[in-house]
Amino acid sequence: MRTVAIGIQDFSVIREKKYFYIDKTSFIREWWDSGDSVTLITRPRRFGKTLNMSMVEQFFSVNYAGRKDLFEGLSVWENEAYREIQGTYPVISLSFAHIKETSYEMTRLKICQLLVNIYSDYEFLSESQALSKADKAYMRRIAEDMNDADATFALFQLSKFLYQHYGKKVIILLDEYDTPMQEAYVDGYWNELVAFTRSLFNSTFKTNPYLERGIMTGITRVSKESIFSDLNNLKVVTTTSDEYATSFGFTEEEVFAALEESGMGNEREQVKEWYDGFVFGEHRDIYNPWSILNFLDTGKFSTYWANTSSNSLVGKLIREGSRQIKIPFEDLLKGKHLKCPIDEQIVYNQLDNSENAIWSLLLASGYLKVVDYEDMGKLETRRAPLYELTLTNYEVELMFDNMVRSWFDPVEADYNDFVKALLLGDVDAMNVYMNRVALQTFSYFDTGKRVFGPEPERFYHGFVLGLLVELREKYFITSNRESGFGRYDVMLEPKNPKEDAAVILEFKVYNPRKESSLEETVQAALSQIKEKHYEEELFARGIPGEQIHCYGFAFEGKNVLIDGA
Repeated sequence: MRTVAIGIQDFSVIREKKYFYIDKTSFIREWWDSGDSVTLITRPRRFGKTLNMSMVEQFFSVNYAGRKDLFEGLSVWENEAYREIQGTYPVISLSFAHIKETSYEMTRLKICQLLVNIYSDYEFLSESQALSKADKAYMRRIAEDMNDADATFALFQLSKFLYQHYGKKVIILLDEYDTPMQEAYVDGYWNELVAFTRSLFNSTFKTNPYLERGIMTGITRVSKESIFSDLNNLKVVTTTSDEYATSFGFTEEEVFAALEESGMGNEREQVKEWYDGFVFGEHRDIYNPWSILNFLDTGKFSTYWANTSSNSLVGKLIREGSRQIKIPFEDLLKGKHLKCPIDEQIVYNQLDNSENAIWSLLLASGYLKVVDYEDMGKLETRRAPLYELTLTNYEVELMFDNMVRSWFDPVEADYNDFVKALLLGDVDAMNVYMNRVALQTFSYFDTGKRVFGPEPERFYHGFVLGLLVELREKYFITSNRESGFGRYDVMLEPKNPKEDAAVILEFKVYNPRKESSLEETVQAALSQIKEKHYEEELFARGIPGEQIHCYGFAFEGKNVLIDGA
């Protein structure tokens, strides 16, 4: 078995040291043959984007002229026409992967530092006879404190200088272009960054006569109106596109061959359950490379891919989301499917109030996969086609379980004690622990940005998700969500009725127009359980009345009153 090196993103290092590598050089041929001027390719994180960009750079760059040893024996080297163009183009390669700042000023500074570093790599141009005095004066102005005009024009100018020096147009590669965009959304400087990057991208990829070809990679396709408004020469390849479907990620055939090579062929079915499930275009059974490489290295199953990031944006959107987000997410955690329209142009300023924008982001990020979709040409009415989505695989399911549990980390002891008290039927203890949990976490489930203040349902539904994750091994958990705000029923049906009691919960928000106190609200909740005959469903399944515990929950802000019947 070849050595599996984890985290190596430099193509030449992998080839020189003969580390384990699955040949993706056919991407070079497919991309070059397409003739597209600028290509934006979106894929989830850890899907080989950076390694492929390194591969493209080292294939075309004049800095790697004569390095046929890197490509001999690989797919691209089979074609003589490609052997002839290896190492013949000036290439500018940069990455925004590490630009993760909390302010616009620091983000702009980091981008300027990156541009300074790139210019230092081409310092020899300052001695080139092909450059004018004005050109060389511009090069000297490239500094961390340069103005916006110089910063946003820097890649355009460098393209010009390289063209003048080599007499050949330039290939520009920008990896992880959207990393700063996500940080800007989370930390509130989106509009400032958009203005800067729009100007940078326009001069680099649109109005650049010295550009031969360009590739941009990222996780999401940021809306054209935001930063790509002038780039009408942009070819966009998303996870629903057929182009380059097998160039990023491992196919099932490649994974199974690697397992056989490593002597773990008997693990194929479990590897498939854990790590299969990504769908690109019409091509199914794509595996994420990061988890596969780590599994080949350790022989142990774990949430490798899901744990390589804080998942902060995804967690924030679901945790702070309304019931329109949390209820479908509850179904997803139960293994059900979600049907909704998808817009692959992510509009970040819509994420606060558009559930479809959130599902689109989860799809682009790899947490959801497309099971089926409507053919737009066959729709009888003018509307967006619906996509049928579900969690990608078992690894993603575990990641979300851990994410929900993390919501209650600050009150872990109280939360766990509440769950124990709930199952034991200890109402006094339930009141103590639930009030502590609500007091410390209520605001955590709400952004506080809404005009009318916090929305209690954001906490309630987050709490129910916590119950689902903690108790689904022992209980079938179902919900009755028919009436919307102010009411949320939860039924816990034991998988082993001989050992565990069934539980019915009724949530009500105190309404001063209807009740004079929380005590009245909680009694109204208990009455509703009886009036609606919620127990009948459990009786029909052979669970006797004495094995059914009913509880009413009355909420007034962060105050909770629980009673049982």
